[in-house]
Amino acid sequence: MKKHLPNAVTCLNLFSGCLALCHIFAGELETAAYFVGLAAVFDFFDGLLARVLHVSSPIGKDLDSLADMVSFGVVPGAFLFDLLRQAGADLPTWLPYVGFLVTVFSALRLAKFNNDTRQSDSFIGLPTPACTLVVASLPLIMAHDDLGITKLILNPWLLLALTVILSGLLVAELPLFALKFKSFRWQDNQVRFIFLLLSVGLLLVLGAAAIPLIILLYVLLSLLTRAKTA
Repeated sequence: MKKHLPNAVTCLNLFSGCLALCHIFAGELETAAYFVGLAAVFDFFDGLLARVLHVSSPIGKDLDSLADMVSFGVVPGAFLFDLLRQAGADLPTWLPYVGFLVTVFSALRLAKFNNDTRQSDSFIGLPTPACTLVVASLPLIMAHDDLGITKLILNPWLLLALTVILSGLLVAELPLFALKFKSFRWQDNQVRFIFLLLSVGLLLVLGAAAIPLIILLYVLLSLLTRAKTA
């Protein structure tokens, strides 16, 4: 029975991604963003369960990538497509489809991860959940916009730039630490604890607006750690 638990949680990740897509199609981007957050929680705990129960398997790894392709590949492309459509009726009709570049590069990212032996304890390139959380945070920021930045978010050139930058980061040869705790000793996990503490602080102060900053912090801490050990 226990060997099926991680795969069941992975399926909940996939189901959450499907629900996010349904709400994007209905124009309910804020609700869709919450389902992305739920998918990310399930994505974190399926791997944790597999390690704790010692039930990792090739099928589980493939299922995880298939689920991620929906929740963190198709979903961010659909978000960007919808946001680009909102960005202005005077844009070329083909322009919103550029948002699906993130979907294409997410597929490349996941294929590389499954075949790259260097990524057993860390990542090379931005993980697809991190990319998707950045995109999904935009509707949440717009829904609770106390700073008047909705107009900035719906700037088509900003959205296109974000699409290109995220697509590039997904497949970049960029070493990033993983949030995998083999122990909970400070000495072994300094960068992880620092990242989590700063992330919680940013979320408490800024809410959803903190998410892009948290992903930026993640990249910067990874580069700093890499520079110290090089």
